[in-house]
Amino acid sequence: MASDREVLREIWEGKLPVCFQLNEEEVNDLQAPEPYFLMVPRLSYFPLVTDKVRKHFMKYIHPDKQDAEMWLDFNGIPLRWHYPIGLLFDMNKYDVQLPWNITVHFEKFPEDELLHCHSRETVETFFMSCLKEADVLKHKTQIVTNMQKKDHNQLWLGLQNDKFDQFWAVNRKMMEVGSEDSFKFIPFRCYLGEEHFVQRLVRPLSENGERKTLSDLLTEVYPEATDVSNWKVLTHGIEPPKETPLQWMSEHLSYPDNFLHLCIWNGDAPVQ
Repeated sequence: MASDREVLREIWEGKLPVCFQLNEEEVNDLQAPEPYFLMVPRLSYFPLVTDKVRKHFMKYIHPDKQDAEMWLDFNGIPLRWHYPIGLLFDMNKYDVQLPWNITVHFEKFPEDELLHCHSRETVETFFMSCLKEADVLKHKTQIVTNMQKKDHNQLWLGLQNDKFDQFWAVNRKMMEVGSEDSFKFIPFRCYLGEEHFVQRLVRPLSENGERKTLSDLLTEVYPEATDVSNWKVLTHGIEPPKETPLQWMSEHLSYPDNFLHLCIWNGDAPVQ
């Protein structure tokens, strides 16, 4: 199980400064509203941290839009709420200056690009689905399915309320490896640009029992690549060394959904 608590806490406490600004075309007032600044947890999701943002801009939009679904964009590209905030930032890392300037919308919801999210319960359902998928990949038995309802609630409330101890008191069960000393497969997603991600069945150990590294994962996921040594892999805003063991990464660098979310870059551009 994950044992380096200092690493886990450092990852958990990662925050990003964000400047939210209402789309100027949607301002229904003589005076444009002031931007709204927040420090947001990298590990969270935008619908869990933007209640105050919505409230701040309510009086400046058309009365007919008071109940409309709020959505966000960066540089004209809608931000997928079901991606963790830190992942969204890393995907745009080379275009962002801090604070991260994000535009708030209440009109023209991009139906073809975003999933609808009408409540925090929608986020919870999606999050628990990801946890179950990660559990199936990691363990022969399904730990999440066998958890009690109170454990599910504690996981969710720990994430929602940004409580490290509350979350990890339950999540440590997800990091147990048992007698095999490794997971069955590593839950991960590699993101190439903004349009799609890649995931494969990758074991943390080779056939002869040696621990695989991040470099091994890249070679397995992108077998057509002749050289991955110059590729950058970003997660949580850092670039782990290519020789980092996958098992260690999964235990210590996974997001709360128990997936490694890896942004792949070739130089200063995403790998194509």
